[in-house]
Amino acid sequence: MNFNQNYFEILGLPLVFDVDLGLLSDRFLELQKEVHPDRFASRTEQEKRLAMQWATLLNSANDTLKSPLKRAIYLLQLKGIELEDNPRLPPEFLMEQIELREQLEDIEGSEANLDDLAVFKKEVKAVIRSIEQNFSKTIEDDLVQAETLVYEMQFLNKLLASANQLEEKLLDY
Repeated sequence: MNFNQNYFEILGLPLVFDVDLGLLSDRFLELQKEVHPDRFASRTEQEKRLAMQWATLLNSANDTLKSPLKRAIYLLQLKGIELEDNPRLPPEFLMEQIELREQLEDIEGSEANLDDLAVFKKEVKAVIRSIEQNFSKTIEDDLVQAETLVYEMQFLNKLLASANQLEEKLLDY
């Protein structure tokens, strides 16, 4: 294995957004077995340390590539784009975000209707999937648009996380 490879190369996957998650899982498990620290128990300290570094790198690669948002951010990084902390987003997108947040607050303030929350989460997930599909189409030829789509994914994933927290609260977890 080569520490200079990107995560896609390490896992033997094509450098694309649309990753075959089954293949990712299979490759991860194969490689994990090869570098598992138990296999290096009787080896030198240097070999043990290298195996641990590989296992850590492999876990990081798997964690990044199995998450659409993390994968999108990583693909942008490979193309030399680092995300900003306070990006400029289209005003209409920001207004939609405010409306969605208010909708979530209304659900929380009402008689805690889990059905309404389920519908809300389903709608947000559908929008996220749509943005992911657009990202997949634009990553190769429009990096400015791809970057904007990642910011939108971040907003919506945070909103979905808030909805999941509300669900746990309503279910008393």
